[in-house]
Amino acid sequence: MKAIVSILLPVMLVVSTAGTATARELAVEFEDLVPAELASVAIEPMTGSPVVLLREPEDGRIVPIFIGPNEARAILMAQRGIEPERPMTHDLATTLIESLGATLERVIVDELRNGTYLGALELIKDGETVRIDSRPSDGLALAVRTGAAILVAPAILEAGEDIPFRGLDDDEDVVTAIGITVMAPTEEIRQALGLPDEPGVVVTGTRAHAEQAGLRAGALIMEVDGEAVSSPMAFLERISAATAEGMTTIRFWHEGEKQEIELSTQIPDIDPERRQRL
Repeated sequence: MKAIVSILLPVMLVVSTAGTATARELAVEFEDLVPAELASVAIEPMTGSPVVLLREPEDGRIVPIFIGPNEARAILMAQRGIEPERPMTHDLATTLIESLGATLERVIVDELRNGTYLGALELIKDGETVRIDSRPSDGLALAVRTGAAILVAPAILEAGEDIPFRGLDDDEDVVTAIGITVMAPTEEIRQALGLPDEPGVVVTGTRAHAEQAGLRAGALIMEVDGEAVSSPMAFLERISAATAEGMTTIRFWHEGEKQEIELSTQIPDIDPERRQRL
């Protein structure tokens, strides 16, 4: 119940009083925030605590941020496209924002204070931008559902460089990078999609330039820049390594033939109309 109240009450108050609500000042100037892409959920090996992995596209850093188990589960469900029979907390919050005529535009992670991450949500309602406080873990769980941009303070990225992480089990890992979401193909998936018996990761969703280039769900990505990809985390590592060049070449199998496309390593934009359908 506390989790529901912590997300829904501020949203209801802000959306219903757009233009009059106030929020704490950000710990950094807005223009100093760095765009990031939500890549995956992983584990900090010493404690077993879940972390969310953010990809910073300018230098390829993969930065962990500690989150709670509930938020980790919510992010994974959204990445896997799992729709619960009844709305969970973050699904309900997403529906509430949309039904009140607002759009979640940005999720901000701006400060790490005494071991606690601080963040904010930026919503647009009737052309006005309203900012409210939020736990970053809740904000990120909403971002993966709505397509909202993610902005992170440089100090958060620097602090995360010292946090070790490991992926989940190979059959549980799901990774998103440059707008492509992948997971390990099970034997059942290979048989259902008629995938070849070669190492690779299966595409479960694409958007923006990856979709426009012809990459579709059901494809098997086999190589990134000429290097074999054997797991979702390996895919993320290859995309991260390609950042210096700004472009990456993806070789994949789809519908009986091998194809190759070249994509930017920047975070892809989301069409506003499509955001409502995510």
